[in-house]
Amino acid sequence: MYVGIDVGTSAVKAAAFDERGRELAVESRPVALDIRGGFVEQDMDAVYAAVTDVLTALTAGLTGHRVELAGLTGQGDGVWLVDAEGRPVRAAISWMDGRAHELLDEWMASGVFTSVFRRTGGAMFPGSPGPLLGWLDRHEPKALDGATAALYCKDMVFQRLTGVRATDVSDASMPFLDPRTRQYDGDTLALLGLSHRRGLLAPVKDPLAVAETHGPGLPPGTPIADGPYDLPACALGAGVTRPGDGLLIIGTCLASLVATDTLDLAGEPAGLHISTDTPGHWLRAMPAMVGTAALDWVLNTTGVRHADVDALLDATEPGAHGVQVLPYFAPSGERAPFVEPHLRAELTGVSLETTKGDLIRATSEGIGFAARHCLEAAGLTGDLAVCGGGTRSPAWMRLFADVLGRPLRVVEGEVGARGAVLAAAARYGVPLDAAAWTAPTAIVEPDPERARFYARGYAAHLARLAESRTRARARAGG
Repeated sequence: MYVGIDVGTSAVKAAAFDERGRELAVESRPVALDIRGGFVEQDMDAVYAAVTDVLTALTAGLTGHRVELAGLTGQGDGVWLVDAEGRPVRAAISWMDGRAHELLDEWMASGVFTSVFRRTGGAMFPGSPGPLLGWLDRHEPKALDGATAALYCKDMVFQRLTGVRATDVSDASMPFLDPRTRQYDGDTLALLGLSHRRGLLAPVKDPLAVAETHGPGLPPGTPIADGPYDLPACALGAGVTRPGDGLLIIGTCLASLVATDTLDLAGEPAGLHISTDTPGHWLRAMPAMVGTAALDWVLNTTGVRHADVDALLDATEPGAHGVQVLPYFAPSGERAPFVEPHLRAELTGVSLETTKGDLIRATSEGIGFAARHCLEAAGLTGDLAVCGGGTRSPAWMRLFADVLGRPLRVVEGEVGARGAVLAAAARYGVPLDAAAWTAPTAIVEPDPERARFYARGYAAHLARLAESRTRARARAGG
Protein backbone atom coordinates (compact mmCIF):
# COMPACT_ATOMS: atom_id res chain seq x y z
CA MET A 1 0.00 0.00 0.00
CA TYR A 2 0.94 3.65 -0.40
CA VAL A 3 0.64 6.18 2.42
CA GLY A 4 0.02 9.90 2.04
CA ILE A 5 0.50 12.25 5.00
CA ASP A 6 -1.16 15.68 5.00
CA VAL A 7 -0.17 17.97 7.89
CA GLY A 8 -2.95 20.55 7.71
CA THR A 9 -3.61 23.71 9.67
CA SER A 10 -6.41 22.29 11.82
CA ALA A 11 -5.99 18.55 11.31
CA VAL A 12 -3.31 15.99 10.48
CA LYS A 13 -4.35 13.12 8.23
CA ALA A 14 -2.80 9.94 6.92
CA ALA A 15 -4.41 7.95 4.12
CA ALA A 16 -3.58 4.53 2.73
CA PHE A 17 -4.18 3.72 -0.95
CA ASP A 18 -3.93 0.60 -3.06
CA GLU A 19 -2.10 0.54 -6.40
CA ARG A 20 -5.21 1.86 -8.23
CA GLY A 21 -5.57 4.85 -5.92
CA ARG A 22 -8.51 3.53 -3.92
CA GLU A 23 -8.55 4.69 -0.31
CA LEU A 24 -8.10 1.79 2.08
CA ALA A 25 -8.26 3.77 5.31
CA VAL A 26 -7.86 7.30 6.69
CA GLU A 27 -6.79 8.45 10.13
CA SER A 28 -7.14 12.02 11.36
CA ARG A 29 -6.22 14.01 14.48
CA PRO A 30 -7.10 17.65 15.21
CA VAL A 31 -4.34 20.14 15.97
CA ALA A 32 -4.88 23.39 17.81
CA LEU A 33 -4.13 26.97 16.84
CA ASP A 34 -3.21 29.56 19.46
CA ILE A 35 -4.91 32.76 18.22
CA ARG A 36 -4.49 36.00 20.18
CA GLY A 37 -4.24 39.61 19.15
CA GLY A 38 -3.39 38.87 15.54
CA PHE A 39 -0.72 36.31 16.53
CA VAL A 40 -1.41 32.74 15.34
CA GLU A 41 0.95 29.99 16.52
CA GLN A 42 1.11 26.20 16.76
CA ASP A 43 2.85 23.77 19.07
CA MET A 44 5.36 21.89 16.90
CA ASP A 45 5.63 18.92 19.23
CA ALA A 46 1.83 18.56 19.26
CA VAL A 47 1.76 18.65 15.45
CA TYR A 48 4.49 16.01 15.18
CA ALA A 49 2.78 13.86 17.81
CA ALA A 50 -0.40 13.99 15.73
CA VAL A 51 1.60 12.80 12.70
CA THR A 52 3.03 9.80 14.54
CA ASP A 53 -0.39 9.05 16.07
CA VAL A 54 -2.19 8.88 12.72
CA LEU A 55 0.59 6.84 11.14
CA THR A 56 0.66 4.37 14.02
CA ALA A 57 -3.13 3.97 13.94
CA LEU A 58 -3.18 3.64 10.15
CA THR A 59 -0.50 0.96 9.91
CA ALA A 60 -1.87 -0.93 12.92
CA GLY A 61 -5.26 -1.15 11.25
CA LEU A 62 -3.81 -2.51 8.00
CA THR A 63 -1.45 -5.16 9.30
CA GLY A 64 -1.81 -7.30 6.18
CA HIS A 65 -0.48 -4.57 3.92
CA ARG A 66 3.14 -3.59 3.37
CA VAL A 67 3.98 0.11 3.08
CA GLU A 68 5.68 0.43 -0.29
CA LEU A 69 6.10 4.18 -0.30
CA ALA A 70 5.06 7.30 1.63
CA GLY A 71 4.50 10.88 0.49
CA LEU A 72 4.40 13.91 2.75
CA THR A 73 2.62 17.23 2.28
CA GLY A 74 1.39 19.97 4.59
CA GLN A 75 0.46 23.58 5.10
CA GLY A 76 2.76 26.13 3.48
CA ASP A 77 4.24 29.47 4.56
CA GLY A 78 4.69 30.44 8.21
CA VAL A 79 7.99 29.94 10.04
CA TRP A 80 8.94 26.77 11.94
CA LEU A 81 12.20 27.44 13.79
CA VAL A 82 14.07 24.28 14.78
CA ASP A 83 17.41 23.19 16.17
CA ALA A 84 19.81 20.72 14.59
CA GLU A 85 17.58 17.79 15.58
CA GLY A 86 14.44 19.37 14.16
CA ARG A 87 13.14 20.26 17.63
CA PRO A 88 11.28 23.53 18.18
CA VAL A 89 13.19 26.65 19.21
CA ARG A 90 9.89 28.49 19.75
CA ALA A 91 6.28 27.90 18.77
CA ALA A 92 5.66 27.73 15.03
CA ILE A 93 4.22 30.89 13.52
CA SER A 94 1.28 30.07 11.25
CA TRP A 95 0.59 31.32 7.74
CA MET A 96 -2.53 32.89 9.29
CA ASP A 97 -0.44 35.16 11.54
CA GLY A 98 -0.79 38.94 11.20
CA ARG A 99 2.05 40.30 13.36
CA ALA A 100 4.21 41.39 10.42
CA HIS A 101 1.61 43.62 8.76
CA GLU A 102 3.43 46.85 9.68
CA LEU A 103 6.68 45.57 8.18
CA LEU A 104 4.81 44.52 5.05
CA ASP A 105 3.27 48.01 4.90
CA GLU A 106 6.81 49.44 4.90
CA TRP A 107 7.89 47.15 2.07
CA MET A 108 4.79 47.97 0.04
CA ALA A 109 5.37 51.71 0.45
CA SER A 110 9.10 51.49 -0.37
CA GLY A 111 8.71 49.30 -3.45
CA VAL A 112 10.45 46.29 -1.90
CA PHE A 113 7.21 44.27 -2.11
CA THR A 114 6.91 44.82 -5.87
CA SER A 115 10.64 44.25 -6.46
CA VAL A 116 10.48 40.88 -4.73
CA PHE A 117 7.47 39.83 -6.80
CA ARG A 118 9.23 40.78 -10.04
CA ARG A 119 12.17 38.55 -9.05
CA THR A 120 10.37 35.56 -7.53
CA GLY A 121 6.75 35.70 -8.65
CA GLY A 122 5.62 35.64 -5.03
CA ALA A 123 3.50 38.39 -3.49
CA MET A 124 4.34 38.45 0.19
CA PHE A 125 1.63 38.65 2.86
CA PRO A 126 1.97 38.94 6.66
CA GLY A 127 2.06 35.18 7.22
CA SER A 128 4.70 34.41 4.59
CA PRO A 129 8.28 33.62 5.62
CA GLY A 130 9.84 36.89 4.37
CA PRO A 131 7.84 39.26 6.60
CA LEU A 132 7.83 36.80 9.52
CA LEU A 133 11.60 36.33 9.47
CA GLY A 134 11.98 40.10 9.15
CA TRP A 135 9.71 40.59 12.17
CA LEU A 136 11.63 37.99 14.19
CA ASP A 137 14.93 39.59 13.21
CA ARG A 138 13.67 42.87 14.65
CA HIS A 139 11.77 41.65 17.70
CA GLU A 140 13.08 38.16 18.60
CA PRO A 141 16.63 37.97 17.20
CA LYS A 142 17.67 35.51 19.91
CA ALA A 143 15.14 33.00 18.57
CA LEU A 144 16.78 33.19 15.16
CA ASP A 145 20.25 33.08 16.71
CA GLY A 146 19.33 29.89 18.53
CA ALA A 147 17.82 28.16 15.51
CA THR A 148 19.55 25.90 13.01
CA ALA A 149 16.82 26.23 10.40
CA ALA A 150 13.65 28.13 9.54
CA LEU A 151 11.60 25.36 8.00
CA TYR A 152 8.15 24.90 6.56
CA CYS A 153 5.68 22.62 8.35
CA LYS A 154 6.20 19.46 6.31
CA ASP A 155 9.98 19.96 6.35
CA MET A 156 9.96 19.86 10.14
CA VAL A 157 8.06 16.58 10.03
CA PHE A 158 10.37 15.20 7.33
CA GLN A 159 13.47 15.99 9.38
CA ARG A 160 12.08 14.32 12.48
CA LEU A 161 10.95 11.24 10.56
CA THR A 162 14.21 10.85 8.60
CA GLY A 163 16.93 13.04 10.12
CA VAL A 164 17.30 14.89 6.78
CA ARG A 165 16.95 18.69 6.63
CA ALA A 166 15.62 19.78 3.25
CA THR A 167 12.83 21.49 1.40
CA ASP A 168 11.48 21.18 -2.13
CA VAL A 169 11.02 23.78 -4.86
CA SER A 170 7.31 24.24 -4.13
CA ASP A 171 7.71 25.41 -0.53
CA ALA A 172 10.83 27.39 -1.38
CA SER A 173 8.81 29.28 -4.01
CA MET A 174 7.57 31.68 -1.33
CA PRO A 175 9.25 34.12 -1.33
CA PHE A 176 12.96 33.38 -1.78
CA LEU A 177 13.20 31.11 -4.85
CA ASP A 178 14.08 32.37 -8.31
CA PRO A 179 11.61 30.40 -10.47
CA ARG A 180 14.04 30.42 -13.41
CA THR A 181 17.15 29.11 -11.66
CA ARG A 182 15.16 27.12 -9.04
CA GLN A 183 17.59 28.28 -6.35
CA TYR A 184 17.40 30.91 -3.61
CA ASP A 185 17.75 34.45 -4.92
CA GLY A 186 20.42 36.37 -2.99
CA ASP A 187 19.12 39.75 -4.17
CA THR A 188 15.69 39.01 -2.70
CA LEU A 189 17.24 38.19 0.66
CA ALA A 190 19.20 41.45 0.47
CA LEU A 191 16.05 43.45 -0.37
CA LEU A 192 14.40 42.03 2.75
CA GLY A 193 17.45 42.67 4.94
CA LEU A 194 17.83 38.95 5.57
CA SER A 195 21.14 38.11 3.89
CA HIS A 196 22.70 37.43 7.29
CA ARG A 197 19.97 34.83 7.94
CA ARG A 198 20.45 32.87 4.71
CA GLY A 199 21.96 29.96 6.62
CA LEU A 200 18.56 29.31 8.20
CA LEU A 201 17.00 28.36 4.86
CA ALA A 202 16.83 24.62 4.26
CA PRO A 203 18.72 23.26 1.23
CA VAL A 204 16.52 23.08 -1.87
CA LYS A 205 16.48 19.53 -3.20
CA ASP A 206 15.61 20.03 -6.86
CA PRO A 207 13.45 18.14 -7.49
CA LEU A 208 14.23 15.21 -5.20
CA ALA A 209 13.74 15.49 -1.46
CA VAL A 210 13.67 11.83 -0.48
CA ALA A 211 14.93 9.70 2.39
CA GLU A 212 14.10 6.65 4.48
CA THR A 213 12.18 6.83 7.74
CA HIS A 214 13.62 6.02 11.12
CA GLY A 215 11.01 7.78 13.26
CA PRO A 216 7.86 6.23 14.74
CA GLY A 217 4.65 5.57 12.84
CA LEU A 218 6.06 3.97 9.70
CA PRO A 219 8.25 0.87 9.42
CA PRO A 220 11.95 1.82 9.59
CA GLY A 221 13.45 2.23 6.15
CA THR A 222 10.19 3.22 4.44
CA PRO A 223 10.98 5.37 1.36
CA ILE A 224 9.38 8.79 1.81
CA ALA A 225 9.33 12.01 -0.23
CA ASP A 226 9.12 15.52 1.24
CA GLY A 227 6.66 17.62 -0.67
CA PRO A 228 5.20 19.28 -2.57
CA TYR A 229 3.27 21.33 -0.04
CA ASP A 230 -0.51 21.15 0.16
CA LEU A 231 -1.54 23.41 -2.75
CA PRO A 232 0.54 21.74 -5.49
CA ALA A 233 -0.05 18.35 -3.87
CA CYS A 234 -3.80 18.87 -4.27
CA ALA A 235 -3.27 19.90 -7.90
CA LEU A 236 -1.49 16.59 -8.52
CA GLY A 237 -4.14 14.67 -6.61
CA ALA A 238 -6.89 16.29 -8.69
CA GLY A 239 -5.12 15.67 -12.00
CA VAL A 240 -4.47 19.35 -12.76
CA THR A 241 -1.33 19.28 -14.89
CA ARG A 242 -2.39 20.53 -18.37
CA PRO A 243 -1.68 24.25 -18.95
CA GLY A 244 -4.88 26.26 -18.55
CA ASP A 245 -6.62 23.74 -16.30
CA GLY A 246 -7.37 24.83 -12.76
CA LEU A 247 -8.15 23.71 -9.25
CA LEU A 248 -10.25 25.37 -6.57
CA ILE A 249 -9.59 24.14 -3.03
CA ILE A 250 -12.54 25.01 -0.81
CA GLY A 251 -11.06 24.77 2.65
CA THR A 252 -9.92 27.05 5.46
CA CYS A 253 -8.02 28.87 2.73
CA LEU A 254 -9.78 29.33 -0.61
CA ALA A 255 -6.96 28.45 -2.99
CA SER A 256 -7.12 28.80 -6.76
CA LEU A 257 -4.40 27.26 -8.93
CA VAL A 258 -3.93 27.17 -12.70
CA ALA A 259 -1.26 25.08 -14.43
CA THR A 260 0.97 27.06 -16.79
CA ASP A 261 4.12 26.72 -18.84
CA THR A 262 4.54 30.50 -19.08
CA LEU A 263 6.27 32.60 -16.45
CA ASP A 264 4.78 36.10 -16.41
CA LEU A 265 5.91 38.32 -13.53
CA ALA A 266 4.20 41.46 -14.84
CA GLY A 267 0.85 42.85 -13.72
CA GLU A 268 -0.42 43.50 -10.20
CA PRO A 269 1.78 41.68 -7.67
CA ALA A 270 -0.48 39.00 -6.21
CA GLY A 271 -0.44 35.31 -5.45
CA LEU A 272 2.58 33.28 -6.38
CA HIS A 273 4.17 31.12 -9.03
CA ILE A 274 4.74 27.68 -7.52
CA SER A 275 7.62 25.73 -9.00
CA THR A 276 6.94 22.03 -9.50
CA ASP A 277 9.09 18.95 -9.88
CA THR A 278 9.00 19.56 -13.64
CA PRO A 279 11.22 22.46 -14.78
CA GLY A 280 9.32 24.87 -17.03
CA HIS A 281 5.99 24.00 -15.41
CA TRP A 282 4.44 26.17 -12.71
CA LEU A 283 1.19 26.63 -10.87
CA ARG A 284 -0.12 30.19 -10.91
CA ALA A 285 -1.64 30.28 -7.45
CA MET A 286 -4.04 32.68 -5.82
CA PRO A 287 -4.35 31.36 -2.24
CA ALA A 288 -6.89 33.71 -0.70
CA MET A 289 -7.24 34.09 3.04
CA VAL A 290 -11.01 33.87 2.65
CA GLY A 291 -12.49 30.37 2.77
CA THR A 292 -14.63 28.09 4.90
CA ALA A 293 -13.47 29.99 8.00
CA ALA A 294 -15.70 32.88 6.86
CA LEU A 295 -18.75 30.64 6.68
CA ASP A 296 -17.80 29.01 9.99
CA TRP A 297 -17.78 32.44 11.66
CA VAL A 298 -21.29 33.18 10.36
CA LEU A 299 -22.54 29.75 11.44
CA ASN A 300 -21.09 30.17 14.93
CA THR A 301 -22.50 33.69 15.22
CA THR A 302 -26.00 32.67 14.08
CA GLY A 303 -26.02 29.33 15.91
CA VAL A 304 -26.65 27.36 12.71
CA ARG A 305 -25.23 23.84 12.44
CA HIS A 306 -23.18 22.71 9.47
CA ALA A 307 -25.77 19.98 8.90
CA ASP A 308 -28.42 22.63 8.23
CA VAL A 309 -26.49 24.64 5.62
CA ASP A 310 -27.75 22.76 2.55
CA ALA A 311 -31.40 23.12 3.53
CA LEU A 312 -30.99 26.85 4.22
CA LEU A 313 -29.20 27.42 0.91
CA ASP A 314 -31.93 25.55 -0.98
CA ALA A 315 -34.64 27.53 0.80
CA THR A 316 -33.10 30.97 0.13
CA GLU A 317 -33.22 32.49 -3.34
CA PRO A 318 -30.12 33.73 -5.17
CA GLY A 319 -29.20 37.25 -4.13
CA ALA A 320 -30.14 36.57 -0.49
CA HIS A 321 -32.89 39.23 -0.53
CA GLY A 322 -30.35 42.00 -1.05
CA VAL A 323 -27.85 40.95 1.63
CA GLN A 324 -24.28 41.17 0.36
CA VAL A 325 -21.06 40.03 2.03
CA LEU A 326 -17.46 40.89 1.30
CA PRO A 327 -16.08 37.82 3.11
CA TYR A 328 -12.62 39.07 4.12
CA PHE A 329 -12.67 37.98 7.76
CA ALA A 330 -8.98 37.13 8.25
CA PRO A 331 -7.11 39.30 10.81
CA SER A 332 -4.25 39.63 8.32
CA GLY A 333 -6.50 40.94 5.54
CA GLU A 334 -6.29 39.44 2.06
CA ARG A 335 -3.37 38.09 0.02
CA ALA A 336 -4.93 37.06 -3.33
CA PRO A 337 -5.73 38.07 -6.00
CA PHE A 338 -4.41 41.26 -4.38
CA VAL A 339 -2.58 42.04 -1.15
CA GLU A 340 -4.54 44.25 1.26
CA PRO A 341 -3.47 43.63 4.88
CA HIS A 342 -6.07 46.01 6.32
CA LEU A 343 -9.10 44.77 4.37
CA ARG A 344 -11.96 43.54 6.57
CA ALA A 345 -15.31 41.86 5.98
CA GLU A 346 -18.41 43.94 5.23
CA LEU A 347 -22.09 43.01 5.42
CA THR A 348 -24.61 45.26 3.68
CA GLY A 349 -28.33 45.15 2.97
CA VAL A 350 -29.15 43.70 6.40
CA SER A 351 -32.46 44.59 8.05
CA LEU A 352 -34.76 43.26 10.75
CA GLU A 353 -36.30 41.06 8.07
CA THR A 354 -32.97 39.40 7.24
CA THR A 355 -32.97 35.67 8.02
CA LYS A 356 -30.19 33.31 8.98
CA GLY A 357 -30.57 31.77 5.54
CA ASP A 358 -29.98 35.16 3.93
CA LEU A 359 -26.75 35.63 5.89
CA ILE A 360 -25.51 32.16 5.04
CA ARG A 361 -26.37 32.41 1.34
CA ALA A 362 -24.89 35.90 1.06
CA THR A 363 -21.66 34.71 2.70
CA SER A 364 -21.51 31.67 0.41
CA GLU A 365 -22.11 33.86 -2.63
CA GLY A 366 -19.38 36.26 -1.47
CA ILE A 367 -16.93 33.38 -1.14
CA GLY A 368 -17.92 32.22 -4.62
CA PHE A 369 -17.30 35.69 -6.07
CA ALA A 370 -13.88 35.76 -4.37
CA ALA A 371 -13.10 32.39 -5.95
CA ARG A 372 -14.10 33.64 -9.41
CA HIS A 373 -11.87 36.70 -8.94
CA CYS A 374 -8.91 34.49 -8.04
CA LEU A 375 -9.43 32.02 -10.89
CA GLU A 376 -9.69 34.80 -13.46
CA ALA A 377 -6.52 36.42 -12.12
CA ALA A 378 -4.71 33.06 -12.25
CA GLY A 379 -5.57 32.65 -15.95
CA LEU A 380 -8.10 29.80 -15.96
CA THR A 381 -8.97 28.78 -19.54
CA GLY A 382 -9.51 25.01 -19.30
CA ASP A 383 -11.29 22.55 -17.06
CA LEU A 384 -11.85 23.25 -13.36
CA ALA A 385 -11.52 20.69 -10.59
CA VAL A 386 -12.67 21.34 -7.02
CA CYS A 387 -11.71 19.64 -3.78
CA GLY A 388 -11.65 20.35 -0.05
CA GLY A 389 -14.13 20.18 2.79
CA GLY A 390 -16.62 22.42 1.00
CA THR A 391 -17.30 19.72 -1.61
CA ARG A 392 -19.23 17.73 1.00
CA SER A 393 -22.13 20.19 0.60
CA PRO A 394 -24.14 19.45 -2.59
CA ALA A 395 -25.98 22.78 -2.30
CA TRP A 396 -22.70 24.68 -2.01
CA MET A 397 -21.32 22.88 -5.05
CA ARG A 398 -24.38 23.87 -7.07
CA LEU A 399 -23.97 27.46 -5.87
CA PHE A 400 -20.28 27.49 -6.84
CA ALA A 401 -21.01 26.10 -10.30
CA ASP A 402 -23.62 28.85 -10.82
CA VAL A 403 -21.40 31.65 -9.47
CA LEU A 404 -18.39 30.49 -11.48
CA GLY A 405 -20.51 29.80 -14.55
CA ARG A 406 -18.72 26.56 -15.46
CA PRO A 407 -18.84 22.80 -14.77
CA LEU A 408 -17.00 21.52 -11.72
CA ARG A 409 -14.96 18.28 -11.61
CA VAL A 410 -15.50 17.27 -7.99
CA VAL A 411 -12.60 15.24 -6.57
CA GLU A 412 -13.35 13.94 -3.10
CA GLY A 413 -11.33 12.17 -0.45
CA GLU A 414 -7.82 12.95 0.72
CA VAL A 415 -6.70 14.78 -2.40
CA GLY A 416 -3.56 16.30 -0.85
CA ALA A 417 -2.40 12.95 0.52
CA ARG A 418 -3.14 11.38 -2.87
CA GLY A 419 -1.02 14.02 -4.61
CA ALA A 420 1.79 13.49 -2.10
CA VAL A 421 1.87 9.80 -3.04
CA LEU A 422 1.85 10.56 -6.77
CA ALA A 423 4.76 12.98 -6.29
CA ALA A 424 6.65 10.40 -4.25
CA ALA A 425 6.02 7.73 -6.89
CA ALA A 426 7.37 10.00 -9.63
CA ARG A 427 10.49 10.79 -7.59
CA TYR A 428 11.16 7.12 -6.91
CA GLY A 429 10.24 5.95 -10.42
CA VAL A 430 7.27 3.88 -9.24
CA PRO A 431 4.68 3.55 -12.05
CA LEU A 432 1.17 4.52 -10.94
CA ASP A 433 -1.85 5.20 -13.18
CA ALA A 434 -2.38 8.94 -12.54
CA ALA A 435 -5.67 8.98 -14.49
CA ALA A 436 -7.15 6.31 -12.24
CA TRP A 437 -5.80 7.99 -9.12
CA THR A 438 -7.33 11.39 -10.02
CA ALA A 439 -10.72 10.44 -11.54
CA PRO A 440 -13.54 12.83 -10.48
CA THR A 441 -16.33 11.56 -8.26
CA ALA A 442 -18.95 13.88 -9.82
CA ILE A 443 -19.47 16.62 -12.41
CA VAL A 444 -21.66 19.56 -11.33
CA GLU A 445 -23.12 21.65 -14.16
CA PRO A 446 -24.21 25.29 -13.71
CA ASP A 447 -27.80 26.41 -14.18
CA PRO A 448 -27.72 28.83 -17.17
CA GLU A 449 -30.24 31.31 -15.72
CA ARG A 450 -28.55 31.46 -12.35
CA ALA A 451 -25.15 31.77 -14.01
CA ARG A 452 -26.37 34.88 -15.87
CA PHE A 453 -27.75 36.30 -12.61
CA TYR A 454 -24.45 35.74 -10.82
CA ALA A 455 -22.44 37.23 -13.67
CA ARG A 456 -24.20 40.53 -12.91
CA GLY A 457 -23.71 39.99 -9.18
CA TYR A 458 -19.99 39.38 -9.73
CA ALA A 459 -19.60 42.74 -11.47
CA ALA A 460 -21.31 44.42 -8.51
CA HIS A 461 -19.05 42.51 -6.11
CA LEU A 462 -15.93 43.84 -7.85
CA ALA A 463 -17.25 47.39 -7.60
CA ARG A 464 -17.96 47.06 -3.86
CA LEU A 465 -14.56 45.47 -3.34
CA ALA A 466 -12.77 48.35 -5.04
CA GLU A 467 -14.48 50.80 -2.70
CA SER A 468 -13.66 48.67 0.33
CA ARG A 469 -9.99 48.46 -0.65
CA THR A 470 -9.89 52.26 -0.85
CA ARG A 471 -11.29 52.47 2.67
CA ALA A 472 -8.78 49.88 3.91
CA ARG A 473 -5.87 51.92 2.59
CA ALA A 474 -7.31 55.06 4.18
CA ARG A 475 -7.49 53.29 7.54
CA ALA A 476 -3.88 52.14 7.17
CA GLY A 477 -2.74 55.65 6.35
CA GLY A 478 -4.66 57.16 9.20
